[in-house]
Amino acid sequence: MADIARTKLVLFDIDGTILYTGGAGRRAMRQSLLEVFGTTGPIKDFPFYGKTDPLIIMELMTLAGYAPSLIERRLGHFWDVYVEHLREEMSRAHGLMVYPGVVELIRELHSDDEHLLGLQTGNIQRGARLKLEPVALNGYFPVGAFGDDSADRDQLPRIAVERIGERFGRYFASRDVIIVGDPPADISCARHFGAKAVVAATGFCSYEELERAKPDALYRDFSDYRTVMEEILR
Repeated sequence: MADIARTKLVLFDIDGTILYTGGAGRRAMRQSLLEVFGTTGPIKDFPFYGKTDPLIIMELMTLAGYAPSLIERRLGHFWDVYVEHLREEMSRAHGLMVYPGVVELIRELHSDDEHLLGLQTGNIQRGARLKLEPVALNGYFPVGAFGDDSADRDQLPRIAVERIGERFGRYFASRDVIIVGDPPADISCARHFGAKAVVAATGFCSYEELERAKPDALYRDFSDYRTVMEEILR
């Protein structure tokens, strides 16, 4: 990649930002919880958006009466079971949909030497890769930060910057990082790190709710990807 010193870092969320899996992740978690813990907890109406996978499991199983220490001991096994169920669900995810303009935006950013792309998602890494595989987008994101790096979403931009620095030899200042997402949690973690937040109302939050969270740029979707690109380049 040309002139690495001139680049910015653009970190993408996955669920609600890049794509919708048709509920594949929730179904895989439900089945995995039953197998590993014997209960799903109150999963039916439990909000997943904006949370890391480990936090979701910890909260659900705490509500189901499990001690945090026991949940922690079972997490490693849980992820192995979850990944297999997610793989199966993604192979038949009839509701899988990439949001408007996202593929074009990713390709344009990837082709522009001013930028590096990465992931910043609450998914565990293996789950993130399984979700991007059917839409052939993994290759655009060589590295990133994931739910299994930290259950605290606010820590993920820092982890992504450190990991990308190790790989590419450039440690980005927070002002050179753009977080592209959809839930208010993406705006919050951008603020925590000092990064720019560019969001779309394509997930589970309304445009008005996101507007109240005061992102740097807000779109109903990324259909007009060239305008979004200009905002990221700004």
